[in-house]
Amino acid sequence: MATITRRGALAAAAAATLARPALAQADDRPALTIAVQRLSNSNTFEPPREQSNVGFRLHNIYSEPLIETDWLGDLSLRPGLTTAWRRIDARTVEFTLREGVRFHDGREMTAEDVAFSFGPRLFGTQGATGAGRSTVLAGTAGKEPPAEVIAVARRTYPGLERIEVLGRHSLRFVNHTPDITLEGRIAQSVGAVFSRAAFDAAESWLAWGRAPVGTGPYRIAEYRPDTMLILEAHDAYWGGRPPARRLRFVEVPEVSGRMNGLFSGEYDFACDIPPDQITVVERNARFEVLGSPINNIRKLAFDKSNPVLADARIRRAMTHLVDRRTIVDALWAGRTEIPRGMQLESYGAMYLRDWDNPRHDPAEARRLLREANYRGEPITYRLLNNYYTNQVNNAQIVVESFRSAGLNVQIEMKENFSQVTERSPGRGLRDWSNTSLFGDPVAGILRAFGPRTEATRTGEWISAEFDRVSTALESETDLERRRGHFRRVLELLEREDPAYIVLHQAAAFTAKRRDIAWRASKGWAMEFRAGNLRVGA
Repeated sequence: MATITRRGALAAAAAATLARPALAQADDRPALTIAVQRLSNSNTFEPPREQSNVGFRLHNIYSEPLIETDWLGDLSLRPGLTTAWRRIDARTVEFTLREGVRFHDGREMTAEDVAFSFGPRLFGTQGATGAGRSTVLAGTAGKEPPAEVIAVARRTYPGLERIEVLGRHSLRFVNHTPDITLEGRIAQSVGAVFSRAAFDAAESWLAWGRAPVGTGPYRIAEYRPDTMLILEAHDAYWGGRPPARRLRFVEVPEVSGRMNGLFSGEYDFACDIPPDQITVVERNARFEVLGSPINNIRKLAFDKSNPVLADARIRRAMTHLVDRRTIVDALWAGRTEIPRGMQLESYGAMYLRDWDNPRHDPAEARRLLREANYRGEPITYRLLNNYYTNQVNNAQIVVESFRSAGLNVQIEMKENFSQVTERSPGRGLRDWSNTSLFGDPVAGILRAFGPRTEATRTGEWISAEFDRVSTALESETDLERRRGHFRRVLELLEREDPAYIVLHQAAAFTAKRRDIAWRASKGWAMEFRAGNLRVGA
């Protein structure tokens, strides 16, 4: 953002009132251990740095945005750190903050912390557009956010012009351009609110990024990279005393290790359970598996700068070779859905019910390959070892489908995402996924493609027409015109100049002790607040 202004006479900020020590009492709340496939891709917990499946699992435990998502219900937006918000016009939204909210450092959250969280913390001293300089808050010198953070912030809030602090608990967001999705953008974890004072006190950005001070029900107490994360109850939490005194997340890459630890009593929860293991878990009456399709779509992404894949006919041929129904039935036991292209029904009025994926048609694929004069040139397919559930098995199925039509697709196993996306010779096809963080197309597809996105930055998929149409989609306020822009976006990405192949809607399954009363969310997020956790039920 470019400017932070203050209106009205603000009372001087009162010194934070820390809770007085109480007599030591036994804490009979449980300490729970959760086994996960991975803790973090970046070894930090600043949400814009960790916009990933593994990051989304944790963000709402220690941090919160102004507007919450109902992860246990219909994914609708509801008050979070704000008690109310109202639209002033197509560019402006005003917020009334919840009073008495305490950060993990004991300080009270104010509008100044919100302004900081959407200002220097995300955009540094250059502002959202890079033109001019935003107000630099004391202590930010030497702690400029990494380039990846600024890139994510600009992608998430492409039109943010300024934040106006109206009072200790009120403020206004103003966009350069009309944006009817501004509330949804603010609900994303990128916009979580953190303590300005704690950021100022951190010795470096990395020290801050590994233990950011938020308002969530649990605070980050200890982190051992690639090994363990411990969160402890934030008893001053505005939403009620957390039901667990400690949450311990441990990194266990192999499914068998997570399941064995659950059965032995070492773990209370085991995440990312493949569907074919659900019956194995539930043969034991002490355990159960919860989960469902979530707000994420699995896909294979093309690099059209690859000499072979530069021909759109070859990419179109590949879209006709993937049998999605076979994948869902064989690998997911029918427990997930095949979306109609890169969209979810949660888009509401923007959901295009008459759209569908390219049909499974090997004959058409072979015709396109003959027309493109394909001669067996190799196409590399980069993937990780089951970062996504069933990732390797899925790759084996689709590679066989490609080879059945004469495509020479070769798997390259990589250790991390940097190796998958690095711009090296031969980069061709890769595994990816797309999460819709609120109910609108701009929350999903435009996070991955178009200006300011990874696909453009890495040169993987670029289209001047797509950039023009997607920019119009972001600023349009008329529903029918927005639907027309979205349809054109899908035509470009999935028909004319394919950027990816939709596979299926992702599903998340978590195994747990049956005596723990807990519900799984409709997204990656895990919920451990009061009302969603009780042990010994």
